[in-house]
Amino acid sequence: MLSKTIGMKTRSAARKRTRIFGTVHYYNQAAKGRVVNLSATGMALDLTGPFHAASGSAVRVESEELGILEGIIKWAHGGRLGIEFKPNSNAAAQVSSYFRFFHREVEPVLRR
Repeated sequence: MLSKTIGMKTRSAARKRTRIFGTVHYYNQAAKGRVVNLSATGMALDLTGPFHAASGSAVRVESEELGILEGIIKWAHGGRLGIEFKPNSNAAAQVSSYFRFFHREVEPVLRR
């Protein structure tokens, strides 16, 4: 695995594909997006517009299905953000509840 050879830290929890819509907030800016995958420790979002925040910035994600989640930007690339949840937040309980009661497996719309 490439991440092991270059010493990059990877997500330890299993990811699930989702189609959840939400808004990520950083100070005065907000960007709408779609949560494309989700785990107990973090998420990846595809954003619909510009969003200017550096890795390590604290953000808040608001979603009808998940509620309000707080986290840290771990990476940003090409309109997509990787967010790691703050360990002292209630994010793990909210994500667990979502998976228990609401999540349905989704398949990609387009296949390569």
